[in-house]
Amino acid sequence: MQTPLKLALAGAGLGLALLAAPPATAEYVDVLDLPAQHSTLALGSPLSAITRAGKRLLVVGQRGHILYSDNDGRDWQQAEVPVSSDLTAIRFAGERDGWAVGHDGVVLHSDDGGAHWTRQLDGRRIGQLMLDFYAANPQADNAALLDQAQRMKEEGADKPFLDVWFKNAKEGFVVGAFNLILHTADGGLTWTPWNHRVDNPQSLHLTAIAAVGEDLFIVGEQGLILKLDRQSQRFVALTSPYKGTFFGVVGEPGLIFAYGLRGHAVRSVDGGASWSEVNTGLPVSLTAASVGGDGRLYLFSQAGQGLVSRDLGASFAPLALNERTPVSGVLASGDSLLLVGNRGLQRSALPAGQ
Repeated sequence: MQTPLKLALAGAGLGLALLAAPPATAEYVDVLDLPAQHSTLALGSPLSAITRAGKRLLVVGQRGHILYSDNDGRDWQQAEVPVSSDLTAIRFAGERDGWAVGHDGVVLHSDDGGAHWTRQLDGRRIGQLMLDFYAANPQADNAALLDQAQRMKEEGADKPFLDVWFKNAKEGFVVGAFNLILHTADGGLTWTPWNHRVDNPQSLHLTAIAAVGEDLFIVGEQGLILKLDRQSQRFVALTSPYKGTFFGVVGEPGLIFAYGLRGHAVRSVDGGASWSEVNTGLPVSLTAASVGGDGRLYLFSQAGQGLVSRDLGASFAPLALNERTPVSGVLASGDSLLLVGNRGLQRSALPAGQ
């Protein structure tokens, strides 16, 4: 199975960190206890995701880097971040409250639009959190859940969160490797395991979570597509025509679009009841997508190719880009596409007619 770009970027970061490591005699400091270092090179180093908080742009990437811009990306400032873990995703619920997640099971929160961040959770605590919850709230398969929690406690902070979603400033989810999923109803002050509320008996990785209208979807390995059943408060598995890994899911009213390994993508126009495969014409992994304000769907690959759809993801045409670089996150902004990847931030003007 090919590794998602998020994990690949983090792996590259580990290699760089080893090359730049201090002598063996230096005292070891866990990245969860080491604040992100300010660097003039941060914007050009590997980045994994981009989002908006009101008019503010924010990006996240390796070594705990979070940067923000208040003038549509012309100038950037580096945020104060309490960890140096590689970050994989960022999401805001309004202009001020935002969350970022990443490796080492880290969950960060900002209440000032992303200028300053605090740690709400990390992987050193998740195993015990799960043990305490399932000991106090037994489930039908509690023995397996307790065993998983015990392994997580023993293995420590080695499980990444790969995505985050918040409905508002209080309620949200974080998802990640090996069916790792936590829910909060108080803005992240406390977290509740939801492993028992997911149709994922193989504990497949959960790679992305996104809302389309009032519906909430999760995608993952082996063709996994899940939809939250509001009545049962459970993520129910849907039937997918593709059985490989999905890396992301986006949508708009009338469309749910999931994309992943080796150019594969699927779409649904009936709320997830049925799915059809989409011919993207690409043989490489699809790693980022965004719906523009004009309703067009933009899709990008690990090799830097760009595609655009004008018919709700039914067909795609090549997109002319200023530069072709691997893309891990995209945001359609006015007449430009803002792309992030292992070469940092790139801006590509949309050609006339696109």
